[in-house]
Amino acid sequence: MLSHLPTLGVGLGFREPFKSDLFLHRQQVDFLEIVAEHYLDATSQKQQELELLAAHFPIIPHAINLSLGSAEGLDTDYVRKLAALINQLNPPWWSEHICFTKAGKVDIGHLSPLPYTYEAVDVLCRNIAQVRRFVDVPLILENITYMVTLPGAQMTEAQFLTEVVERSDCGLLLDVTNIYTNAVNHNYDIQAFVKELPWERVVQLHFVGGHWHDGILIDSHSQSTPVEVWKLMDEVVAKMPVKGVVLERDENLPTFAELTAELQHAREIGRSHQRWD
Repeated sequence: MLSHLPTLGVGLGFREPFKSDLFLHRQQVDFLEIVAEHYLDATSQKQQELELLAAHFPIIPHAINLSLGSAEGLDTDYVRKLAALINQLNPPWWSEHICFTKAGKVDIGHLSPLPYTYEAVDVLCRNIAQVRRFVDVPLILENITYMVTLPGAQMTEAQFLTEVVERSDCGLLLDVTNIYTNAVNHNYDIQAFVKELPWERVVQLHFVGGHWHDGILIDSHSQSTPVEVWKLMDEVVAKMPVKGVVLERDENLPTFAELTAELQHAREIGRSHQRWD
């Protein structure tokens, strides 16, 4: 199923402050990724914005608060709203994170890691099956950054990601910045990590730069993409059937010319490996 997904090319995470510049430079952006939550319970203004974007770009919805890793199950009202948005856009795929954001009906406000256990895999697969009752658009799952490694692991992180996407029959949204950030903060071998991944399930990549704070690399989406991440992206695109890459800049927004320069760099990487034009 994943091999039949269309190649989208080089995309940008849409942020409202650069909407005008985006339309002035439409030819440099192949598709957009939107934060799904920005358009749930949308005002008429946000709905009009979404319709405008969808009229000019392919749109990939990226959810952040579904909380697929919650053992208590999913918020059905939220799932229905998310499904309505995805079905309205009819994208080639949509994405969420391998994490939990809610516990005991409390929204904890960030993407929290799961233990690398078979029980956690069971929970994820059960919740994904529930979502599929509302949405039949292919789902791809993203790896997150984490500050602490939870005890009780029964497998490595890469093995855990593989187990989740294989058992749930999902694609993988590989955030290469997150891989680099975790490797730096937890001192693991990036090459060994990548080697363990299910290459044929990688559909999309995320990339951006973060910042250092007290000796820890923070995934703040606030800086240009560092050379180490470009190198990792090149290695991944060479090996894996990547359909699209997305620059995900959220803070310290630069000029749009700086963003398009990064998009062009990503475009050249994809071209060099015959992934897209």
